[in-house]
Amino acid sequence: MTITENTIEVGTLKWFYREAIPNNDTHKPPVLFLHGLPSQSYSWTEVMPQLAESGLRAIAPDWIGSGFSDKPDTRRFAYTPEAFIKALSDLIAALNLEKVSLVVQGFLGSVGLQYALRSKEMIERLIILNTPLSTNAKLPWAMKQWALPLVGDMVTQDPLLVDRTLEGGSGFVISDERLSVYRKPFLKTSATGRALLATIKNLKLAESMAELESGLADFSKPTLIIWGSADPWLSSADAEKLATKSNIELIKLEEAKHYPQEHWSGEISQIMVNFLRRQT
Repeated sequence: MTITENTIEVGTLKWFYREAIPNNDTHKPPVLFLHGLPSQSYSWTEVMPQLAESGLRAIAPDWIGSGFSDKPDTRRFAYTPEAFIKALSDLIAALNLEKVSLVVQGFLGSVGLQYALRSKEMIERLIILNTPLSTNAKLPWAMKQWALPLVGDMVTQDPLLVDRTLEGGSGFVISDERLSVYRKPFLKTSATGRALLATIKNLKLAESMAELESGLADFSKPTLIIWGSADPWLSSADAEKLATKSNIELIKLEEAKHYPQEHWSGEISQIMVNFLRRQT
């Protein structure tokens, strides 16, 4: 199954996104994949074809400031959760998506959860992979240092930041072929590092987590949590607490860590397909 690479102008912002279109469409809502930090839509490329082969349209954008999407300066884009949520809403409208099943992962994936809570009518189903979920969640040092005065300016310009963070969070070696794709935006322009710095500085994690903690308690859409139990940065306790709700299912991957889609794509794909094609 081929994954196409596309760009779309939405207002003043250019988004890059990947898409896998099924040959035999099940006519279920498209599946929208949102990546975490410091990743990009490429992290979903081992999962998307398997969903498309099962009749599900899969779309994965690079967040503004990440991957191959625009990296405007802070005068044009604030890099706050509010700015990301507005941009995501505009993208979904520009792609003519009337409803989606949303998949989120990681720090910044949390902004996707805020969108889901604020736009429940747009959400068919929700899938969460290792994403901060409550006020217990804190930025790991690996990311917190990106916002340090002076140090952050240097660290975020180092393309090897991607290697260290993705391999540190996943706990396993990632192939040079894949890492070269993740590094490419950092090698192409210094704006990538500046955008990452701005994102971390303006993440407002405590405020966002307070919203998620209260909102997810009342969220009623069918929800699946796939959790890498060995995550060095996020405890599974919040996921386990949420899974006591009748509409939320939790599946643990005992050896997986923060980026489970990197090394458990086959298992994750099948779990997702079973959940997304299940009759309500």
